[in-house]
Amino acid sequence: MTHLANPHHIHWLELDGAVNIRDVGGIPTSDGAATAGNRLLRADNLQDLSSADLGLLVDTIGLDTVVDLRTAHEIDAEGPGPLRAYSRVRHVHHSLLPDGGDDALLARNRSDDAGPDGEPDRVVAHYLGYVAHRPDSIVGALRAIADAPGAALVHCAAGKDRTGVVTAFALEIAGVDRDAIAADYAATAHRIEAIISRLRGSETYREDIDRKTIDEHRPRAESMERFLRAVDTRHGGIRPYLHTHGFAEADVDRLRAKLRD
Repeated sequence: MTHLANPHHIHWLELDGAVNIRDVGGIPTSDGAATAGNRLLRADNLQDLSSADLGLLVDTIGLDTVVDLRTAHEIDAEGPGPLRAYSRVRHVHHSLLPDGGDDALLARNRSDDAGPDGEPDRVVAHYLGYVAHRPDSIVGALRAIADAPGAALVHCAAGKDRTGVVTAFALEIAGVDRDAIAADYAATAHRIEAIISRLRGSETYREDIDRKTIDEHRPRAESMERFLRAVDTRHGGIRPYLHTHGFAEADVDRLRAKLRD
């Protein structure tokens, strides 16, 4: 149950009941500072947390806000997780998927920035779908992080795609260089086998998970880099996009202060 770091500033939490959970503190910013620890955690599904995990998260780290990016269907199917037993932990729900699901994302958000094989990048298309169809949820998630008195945790099922996009936006507001944002995103690749094994154990996710190979599930830094470039091209950048959807300069300042020392 130790808080580990590696030379690439990836701070894993080794828990009994989650395999892709880390603190985004300690990531260098472009002005020579770093993101603050115990402010924002990113994670996979929280259904299996042990009592020791709960003690670390709530009592030691000071977690008091959970930002759940899953759909209402996922939440209903999985049922309440162990953190729901803590009245002092606020749960907010901001689904990033449109009502039409993944197919709606892909149909309307093809990226012109092809992947390494020359084919359209389906990962980028999905992420652009979150941006196009759920700005309310992206803004709501970032506000919840900024408003958390203690540590906030953002999660979905794998802690990879939906969580990756919201975390990337937060880190950009904090002043993190994009190569470091992409590296944080790609760090999930180190845990992908364990993530897939976990999700296969859930009836909610088993069928969907097995539609792709492990390698297709593995996140790559290049996908995040292409996605962020596409946001620049289509929306003028992350800050202009957020501003357009009601995330004012005061919100930016609060989030930046939250995530920095």
